[in-house]
Amino acid sequence: MSSEVTNKDPLILVECPRDAMQGIASFIPTDLKVAYINRLLQCGFDTLDMGSFVSPKVIPQLKDTSLVLDKINPTTATKLLTIVANEQGAKEAVEYDSVHYLGVPFSISETFQKRNINKSIDASLMLLHRLYTIAGNRNKEVVLYLSMGFGNPYGDEWNEELVEAWVDKLSINFSPSIIAISDTIGCAEPEQVERVFTNLNASFHEIEFGAHLHVLPTNVESLSSAAFRGGCRRFDSVIKGFGGCPMASDDLTGNMPTELLLSWLESQNIQHGIARGPFTDAIKFSAQVFKSNN
Repeated sequence: MSSEVTNKDPLILVECPRDAMQGIASFIPTDLKVAYINRLLQCGFDTLDMGSFVSPKVIPQLKDTSLVLDKINPTTATKLLTIVANEQGAKEAVEYDSVHYLGVPFSISETFQKRNINKSIDASLMLLHRLYTIAGNRNKEVVLYLSMGFGNPYGDEWNEELVEAWVDKLSINFSPSIIAISDTIGCAEPEQVERVFTNLNASFHEIEFGAHLHVLPTNVESLSSAAFRGGCRRFDSVIKGFGGCPMASDDLTGNMPTELLLSWLESQNIQHGIARGPFTDAIKFSAQVFKSNN
């Protein structure tokens, strides 16, 4: 089967400062976050994954997301995404006109779903119904993050057919417009990535599939190329590859580095639409935000 996605389909690049910040123990001052996100808003990204409405006990670094939203200047075409994991968070997020997307994590691994949001898969499906309703009632879109999309380290069942079966079930129940296939633990292999996206794009034409890959610097090009060949045109990334999932293993590989993704796209003569001047400024400024990680 071949995907209906073509090389002429536009790229959708999602910068994820939320993912970069969430695991840092020392609190990043709110005004520093605001200054950084304001710079990212000038770069031309389709979307910024900029914060989350979750319990501050779980992710204390992002307890100020509401303050950041109050202070940033979202006057560009870039859309804002915030992560939610329960009804209260969703209800808070939809109150902001500037928030376009609610990002919702859902794992096909029972073990990781309990570890990540303290709910079973069955309970999470019931929660998804409520979250989609809350978002739809306020004209917000949901980005569904399908975690453990390329493997499972916990002994739970995993195979490519299972991924497709779950997408089918989610499609029937929720009619999702966007699903980001997430390599939560950095185990994806290029051939596997290409097959997963090829098969999903061939079977579910109404869904936009994204790649949220955790990588090593040495496999950025091979994984990016594999996802692209499979028809993926939506890529999550983080400047300098900072961050990862604090609920996964401690030796987690980093996020896809945005600058390396852009370099690969340029090497393939693929237009990405990111303004190099503002992007260079954002990279320089990131050293202040993530100084403990440099």
